[in-house]
Amino acid sequence: MPARIVALLHEAGGPDPDAVLAAFATRQLAAGHRVRGLVALPHEAAPTGRHMVLGDVAAPTSRYPISQALGSAACGCNLDPRGIADASEVLRRAVREPAELALANRFGTLEAQGRGMADELLALMLAGIPLLIVVNTRYLAEWRDFTGGQALELPPSAAALQHWWDACRSTAATVG
Repeated sequence: MPARIVALLHEAGGPDPDAVLAAFATRQLAAGHRVRGLVALPHEAAPTGRHMVLGDVAAPTSRYPISQALGSAACGCNLDPRGIADASEVLRRAVREPAELALANRFGTLEAQGRGMADELLALMLAGIPLLIVVNTRYLAEWRDFTGGQALELPPSAAALQHWWDACRSTAATVG
């Protein structure tokens, strides 16, 4: 049985995992699958630096800003906990509906500390909903601890994702 949790590994200078994840979601939605979740949208320029926004894959006009303006002299993390809390509703909805496939934009700083969207990620895993998420390799040890080593790790490749998803669906059809 294929792993139901997949981390797209992201390394500096490597392929853009956000674009791969978003394109995969678009293809699966077009094929009629109940895909739910969040993808990182291209960064928007802001006077105070990068402005990060998440998009709901099932409602393309829904946008969740997750950056806070800290000023031009700020050098710390500019993640906005309120924005992340607002966006996490999309993942909670994926559990309630339930989705055939859930996408989460990142396992990052907050999730590595048990905060951010960690609870929603665990709920998706417990519900048995296949989950795709981007993990920067600097958080790989924390990710492996978080998942108990149960996640498959893939390069950000459309072909690798499609191969995994096809295996998941054929296994689900056989079991269901």
